Amino acid sequence: MDTITKTDLEALRKLIVSDIENLIKANLANSKEHEEFGWMRSKVIRRKLNISASTLQNLRITGKIRFKKLLGSYYYNWEDLQHLFDYEEE
Repeated sequence: MDTITKTDLEALRKLIVSDIENLIKANLANSKEHEEFGWMRSKVIRRKLNISASTLQNLRITGKIRFKKLLGSYYYNWEDLQHLFDYEEE
């Protein structure tokens, strides 16, 4: 049986911290990637436009905006929403 030393535990701690940092960075990069491609989840859209879930649902049902449904989550095209709300403000 091998003995675990403080140095071994410190090396393990550094490895775990490094892995967690890499996961966080990858997660942030993925969320930015979705915004760059223009498709964002309902929650993000509602927060950015300050609209309710029912308003967003109504826009989806009436066909005024494009959407995709993946694994039970709706994704909306950000450009469609921007054009829709820019046009209505004029």
